Order: sequence, then structure tokens, then C-alpha cells
Amino acid sequence: MTIPYKRLNINDAVVLLVDHQTGLISLVQDFSPNEFKNNVLALADCAKFFKLPTILTTSFESGPNGPLVPELKEMFPDAPYIARPGQINAWDNEDFVKAIKATGRKQLIIAGVVTDVCVAFPTLCALEEGFDVFVVTDASGTFNEVVQQAAWARMSAAGAQLVNWFSVACELQRDWRNDMEGLAHLLSQRIPNYRNLMNSYSAFIAK
Repeated sequence: MTIPYKRLNINDAVVLLVDHQTGLISLVQDFSPNEFKNNVLALADCAKFFKLPTILTTSFESGPNGPLVPELKEMFPDAPYIARPGQINAWDNEDFVKAIKATGRKQLIIAGVVTDVCVAFPTLCALEEGFDVFVVTDASGTFNEVVQQAAWARMSAAGAQLVNWFSVACELQRDWRNDMEGLAHLLSQRIPNYRNLMNSYSAFIAK
């Protein structure tokens, strides 16, 4: 079955950052630690740049999963923060679902740890309730690439769109004339090769 293309809409999207916790992140092996952290923070940068509602959630912080990584809490001090007492599937937490529905938005941009559980479970539930779900593959991590691919296949088969943070940024931007310098700065901070590109461009226009 072919799933119709639904473009991300800056006025209908909300970002869900699920279980990026200090303990759980140690399980991520499908990306290097530095690469994964950069990708997660890049997605967070996008949420702030495009002024998207953002919801943070954690699971069983008092256990080995640990607290939310401090950078995310610092970036979104006023965002809804749902510390789930024990539910593995964030969608089983009433406050989490209420926070999403309170935004009035239907496009969920989701990332988390681990991909096959903390991302897949709420993604599948949200799809069943009629939301459009965009899974940010490179800001979600798990044990290895075999598990990664199985999780992606499961969510994709159910109707989720698989994206990366760069494609999220570009799809929301739509047109370079919508604050080209702002987006270019964001990309330059997170992609070293893009920084080289912008440095070259800056030198050219300065002539």
C-alpha cells in the first residue's frame, strides 16, 4: 500500500522527545556517542528555531534509566515535562497524551531512546488514533543496527514516515528565503561540512 505524502507543516507539528535519559543513552550502539548527541541536540535546535511546541518525557527516572539529559531540560525550561512513574509506553501515560492533544496539532515529530520501544510503542499508538507520525531516525538510538532496522520497518509498515533531523529542518523551512541566514547558522553548528560550505560562501560574497 502506498502511503500518501504528507508534508510537515510548521503550524501543525509538535516535537516529542522521549526518554533521552542519562542511563538509557548508554544503550545506544547504532550511532557513536558524539554523533548521537549532536543529532538529538540538532533536532532540539530545529524545534526552537521553528518555534514548535515541544514535549519532554522520561520513564522511571528513579531507576537505572536515569534523569533526562540536562541539555534538553536547559533548552526547554518551560516545555511540558512528563516524568512517567513507570509506564514503558509513553502513550499509556495520561498526562503525556493530554499534553499532545492540548497543542491541537496532528503531526508528531518523535525521537527517543530506545527506538524499538520508547519510540516504536507510542508511534504505533498515535498512528492508531489518527495522528501523522514522523520518526526522526538519527535522533533515536538502540542496541544495534539489526534492532534499528526491525524497528524502522515495523513503524514504517504501520504508516510512520522515517526522516532525519536535516530533512525535518528543510521540510519545515520550505523556502531558503524564509530566514536563510538563521537556518544556515543552525545547520553550520551541527554539520561540520555545512560550516565549511557557509565559510566558503561568506568569503565569496565578501569579495
